[in-house]
Formats: sequence, structure tokens, C-alpha cells
Amino acid sequence: MKLYLAPMEGVVDHLMRDLLTRQGGFDLCVTEFVRVVKQLLPPRTFQRICPELHNQGATSSGVPVRIQLLGQDPNCLAENAVRAVELGSHGIDLNFGCPAKTVNKSRGGAVLLKDTEVLYRILHAVRKQVPAGNIVSAKMRLGFEDKSLAIENALALQEGGADLITVHARTKTEGYRPPAYWEWIAKIKEHVTIPIIANGEIWNREHAQQCQIQSGCNDLMLGRGALALPNLATVIKRDTAAMPWSDLMQVLISYSGYEVYGGKGKYYPNRIKQWLRYLMLQYPLAKNLFQAIRSMHDSNEIVNTIRNFAADQSHGENNLTLDKMTTITSTASL
Repeated sequence: MKLYLAPMEGVVDHLMRDLLTRQGGFDLCVTEFVRVVKQLLPPRTFQRICPELHNQGATSSGVPVRIQLLGQDPNCLAENAVRAVELGSHGIDLNFGCPAKTVNKSRGGAVLLKDTEVLYRILHAVRKQVPAGNIVSAKMRLGFEDKSLAIENALALQEGGADLITVHARTKTEGYRPPAYWEWIAKIKEHVTIPIIANGEIWNREHAQQCQIQSGCNDLMLGRGALALPNLATVIKRDTAAMPWSDLMQVLISYSGYEVYGGKGKYYPNRIKQWLRYLMLQYPLAKNLFQAIRSMHDSNEIVNTIRNFAADQSHGENNLTLDKMTTITSTASL
């Protein structure tokens, strides 16, 4: 089994990739998308979205990273794909799944699933230009408004030269609402010969096993589930126990160190709050911590609150109430 970390725009940046791959279990990461319009982008654009290019294209724990491109112009995408692999990206991934309205309005992401011929032309142009030996993959949904073109679109990607396809088992219209239609991935697999990676609604080991059975896929891509449970990849692959809250607190402190002491303190408050919303799905105490810091805007104040919360946890106070968290917050601000 191979496990891939999903390219979640605005969420899974290089810091989160580093943090999650440190937990183990992942075989490859895909970046947030690089938007390609009508020009060959400068190296700094790729290096900004994928600082791992300065580390032989891998996270600090050695997990390779693949740059994802989003656009509609076949030749321009091909040009930028070549540049990305020359800079050190472990292959190229093409985005045909982003459901964002702003992206779709500019004919990027999932809206291209309405035009099978465009999918083929994009893949053909990129595969033709990217040197042999570099993987060209694509990520698609089951369709835009319905699933009527799911198989046809996958075949177009294959015929265009895709080495593998990741299928998010919902349409654009279905968004991220459960369920994920894993059985539709199995229908696609009946018609294509290249590897398929299943994606969507995998939150625990049981979901992963169900997805493998219903989709017929051995390899999986994890997104929101990995944000809610940082060691989900090892839980799935090695049947390890879910990360306990005390260990997660140390991970939160480590993540805060990236941001605050890495010179991006203004960026940290919104990102840590965003992450805590995912963690609430698996950790009830994350709600208390979120409520304590939700009105804070100073990074150091947030970090001190987390540190004090972790310290109280280590002293055996495992059932902190919101009142107790208010005390911790007051102490942190002193």
C-alpha cells in the first residue's frame, strides 16, 4: 500500500507537509496548486509553493514532493511542467478536481471535467514535453454536476499519457459532503489500465479498508482525515494507535515553532485556528483550546497558551473546562 498526502489548497503547505510526514506512513506529497495562465513562471514561484525543491524535492523526513499545476492551456502547462521537474519536482500532478468557484470561473480545476477533449489535450501536451522517467499524474473528481463523464474522462487522461490518476469519489457539486462514492472508482478501474489512487472520506483505518474493498484500489490519498488525526497514515498502514492528546500537544507546539520562530508570526494565528477545527473532529479537548485562542491575534500569546495547556495536561489535568482554559489564557498573557 502507498499513501499519498493530498494537495489541500490553503491548508497543506510545506510546513504542514513537513509536520505530517514526520509522523510517518506517507510515500509522497502533492503540493497546493500552482496556477498557470499564459506564461512560463519564474523558478521562485515553484520554490515558494514547494521549498522542498531546495532539499532535493523532499520533506525533511525524506518524503518526495510532487508539484501540482492548475490551468487550461496545454502548451503553457507543458512548459511549466518541464520547468518544475528541472527544478527538482518528483513528477507533475495536474489538477482537475478543485471545486472552488473562483478557480472554476477561470476554467481551471473541476470545471474542465465538462470537456473530455481538453483533458486529453492537456495530458498529451504535458506528457510529450516532460522527460521520460518523470511521473505525470492527474487528480480528478467523478464529474462536475453529475457522474456521466467519469469513465470517459479517466480514459481521456489515460490516453493522453497519464501514468496514474487520483480519483476523489465525489462530483464538484457534491463538494465534500459524505458519503464518498468509492464504488464509482471501481467502475473507472474496470475501464482503465493505469494505476488509480482512491481519495475521499477516509478518516480512520476502517474507512481505509472499506475504501480499498469498494474501490478496488490498494493505494490511497489522505486529506482532511490526516489533518484531524496527524498519524492517520501509520494508523492505516501499520495499525498503530491513534496519537494521544498529550503527544498532539507537543506536535502543536512544534508547529507553532515553525511559524513564530521561523519569521511568519502574522501567518500563524489563522492557520493554527484552522487546523484546530479539523482536530476537533477527533479530539474533544481541541474545542476548549480553540475557544481559548479564537480571539487572539498575537502568535506568542497563542503559543504560550498552548504551552500552558500542555503543562497542565502533563500534570494530570486531563479534563480541562473552558473556565480552566480562561485561567490558562490569562496566565499566558502575563
